[in-house]
Amino acid sequence: MTRSRTERLAFAALLTMAAVWGSTFFLMKDLLTRVGVLDMLAVRFAIASVALALLAAPRLRVDATVLRRGVLLGLLYGAAQIVQTVGLSLTSASVSGFVTSLYVVLTPLLGALVFRSRIGAATWAGAALAAVGLGVLSLQGFSVGSGEALTLASAALYALHILVLSRFTDPERALGLSLVQLVVITLVCTGAALLPDGSGHVGVTLPATAGDWVSMLYLAVVAGAGAMVLQTWAQAHVEPSSAAVVMAAEPVWAAVFAVLLGGERPTVRMVLGGLAIVGAMYLVELAPRRSRSTDAADDAVEPALEVPPPGAPSVVPPPVP
Repeated sequence: MTRSRTERLAFAALLTMAAVWGSTFFLMKDLLTRVGVLDMLAVRFAIASVALALLAAPRLRVDATVLRRGVLLGLLYGAAQIVQTVGLSLTSASVSGFVTSLYVVLTPLLGALVFRSRIGAATWAGAALAAVGLGVLSLQGFSVGSGEALTLASAALYALHILVLSRFTDPERALGLSLVQLVVITLVCTGAALLPDGSGHVGVTLPATAGDWVSMLYLAVVAGAGAMVLQTWAQAHVEPSSAAVVMAAEPVWAAVFAVLLGGERPTVRMVLGGLAIVGAMYLVELAPRRSRSTDAADDAVEPALEVPPPGAPSVVPPPVP
């Protein structure tokens, strides 16, 4: 048996979100040479909040429950962004990308430890295989220091966000929950951006050119508001550990866009790492099919073992000669 149509759509939504996130790497790499990281995050999520509020206003449902849940989720995600940014300043980009992506492994681990979730063997195998693929894709060398420790903390926060989002979201509240998260993330990132930096500068630096504003609008509306809605809706239908493995396709898409649009050449590491992550997604997708096929087989056998109702003639097998 296969997944339901809604589950397939949810997996497709997560894969689309990963592709959108992957498409932002070469844009951000260029934009961040002129705009600070925290400034970019503050402006990006502020625009995303306004865009979602305007586009989804007729269908928004924001009640007290949505506010409470959205504030917690926004604080988790905003804190992860800040801690990841500080960690990035103390380590290399390749190491930061790999360690951050370890949320793929931390999601089932924290799910089992904190929420007592039952994680299947295929999901564990998929998470481990995805982590190997991420390492092949990104790592050129590895050392452990304060930057790596902070980045690992951000990965744990992202994992908690995935786990809590799966418990808090439902299809009817997805838009409202997405908006509250975006607003809280904006406030967290803006507060961090307004702190004085080493040069004494206070304030948020805005993009200065039309091209930079186009990049910022894409990051905000498509990769910000759009991706947040996709994740929030999809995680109402997909188990969090499986969602984390699918979201690990982000660096694969980043490599694809870097080759197609960024002028980079494909390498053996890209191919091997990408295949490992695709294999991990296949494991996660295949496990429910095997489970349901086994259930169906059991259901087919059970009627032959049923006890006849009272009063029905009993069937006695003939004696063995």
